[in-house]
Amino acid sequence: MDLGLKDKIALVTGAASGIGKETTRTLLEEGATVVMTDYDEDNLKKAAQEMTDSDKLLYFPADIRDLESLSQLHDYVKKSIGTIDILVQNAGVTGAQGMFHTLTDEDWVETIDHDFLGPVRVVREFLPDLRADVWGRIILISSENAVQPYDNELPYDSAKAAILSFAKGLSRSYAKEGLLVNTVSPAFIETPMTDRMMTQRAEDKNVSFDEAVDSFLDEERPHIELKRRGQVEEVAAVIAFLCSKKASFVNGANYRVDGGSVATI
Repeated sequence: MDLGLKDKIALVTGAASGIGKETTRTLLEEGATVVMTDYDEDNLKKAAQEMTDSDKLLYFPADIRDLESLSQLHDYVKKSIGTIDILVQNAGVTGAQGMFHTLTDEDWVETIDHDFLGPVRVVREFLPDLRADVWGRIILISSENAVQPYDNELPYDSAKAAILSFAKGLSRSYAKEGLLVNTVSPAFIETPMTDRMMTQRAEDKNVSFDEAVDSFLDEERPHIELKRRGQVEEVAAVIAFLCSKKASFVNGANYRVDGGSVATI
């Protein structure tokens, strides 16, 4: 299927690994020009070199918590290739974990700064470019946690719920200008982040990594009937569709890629 992305320019944040890296790969395969960004320059450079040496792939390090850093990224994009048509805001962290009574103000502020205010800053920085044409796409990555919160991840839950509201509001504001805004909410995808979670679980329970994954599925994610972690390719495919001309009547929607993890319709 031709997604109509051959003449489009995309910016993907959090692109050095996981969903962001695979989304970059998928958009490149569809013919788009892609700018990768992440806060760790070494990991970003390595990811870009692993993917391709094509001039359709560019990379520039940036921290979504820092306005000056985002301004430098914007300047780089403008000077290198012009204005973007697509923004995939994927960057984020798990943040502070623990029961509510154990969390400090600093725990909350740090997580929300990464996972909610970071995306707000990215959108604000690049919105003028995305509004400049009569066609544009913003895809914000939320999570199953946004609608099915877990009691040991409340700052992350809250930030991801805010992303859904933020995206819905944006979708109402700019659709008449041709800018469509949607969210994608993954659950338990095989990424470095869930690798770290499962490694810690294996250590805590004194079991193997695979046993940690299996027990997590049984105890914490019983509605994933497929009994496995999702793959980054499965998330990237949905993101690419929402970026495409094929999704021209999709706006303000939340696409869950969760294997059924969210126990509601």
